[in-house]
Amino acid sequence: MRILLVEDEPSLGEMLTTGLSRQGFVVDLAPTLGIAKEAALGVDYDAIILDRTLPDGDGLTLLAEIRKRGMHCPVIVLSALGNSRQKIEGLDKGADDYLAKPFSLDELLARLRAIARRPAAVEPDRIALGGLVFDVGHRTALIGETPLDLPRRELLVLETLILRAGRVVPRDVLEQAVFGYDDDIASNTLDSHISRLRRKIESAGLEIHALRGIGYLLRPTE
Repeated sequence: MRILLVEDEPSLGEMLTTGLSRQGFVVDLAPTLGIAKEAALGVDYDAIILDRTLPDGDGLTLLAEIRKRGMHCPVIVLSALGNSRQKIEGLDKGADDYLAKPFSLDELLARLRAIARRPAAVEPDRIALGGLVFDVGHRTALIGETPLDLPRRELLVLETLILRAGRVVPRDVLEQAVFGYDDDIASNTLDSHISRLRRKIESAGLEIHALRGIGYLLRPTE
């Protein structure tokens, strides 16, 4: 799950980036509205965490912009502007949630899990494929009754592929989901993660099929 974090306070931005990364999220940190807009319009994010009091304006202007463009990415406003009127303003502008500062990282994580479960009409809470079950909200996988212990980036590969099961996922979509824009990646880094994941899901009767020059397809073993 790739997140755009829009936060100008350096220590808070660093704390959130570290905490979210440890929970398996890919985090891109944008300290200004200008940088955030460029990122939001160029990357297909799974969620945006948005501060309001930024050096170049109110974060709600970015929210209004992406909603005007028909972008439905979930947005959690995270702001010291937390009275009832300000929360209503943010929700009316299109925010999916509004969390006032100060806050706990655990509460923010719970709210991220909640919005991950929210589009249930198009995406179930649990996806079963072969002998593997993936819990969308908690971002965990089971083979039979056994938890599948995956490093963060292998989990991101699996999550991206299983949410699009039955469809070919282009390589650049996988790279966007797995790596942040500050990551220094070699040309074969993604292939290494896929190779290790392949071996771990074989027992579930699944394979990651590579279509040269196109992308990857997660499917039951033929």
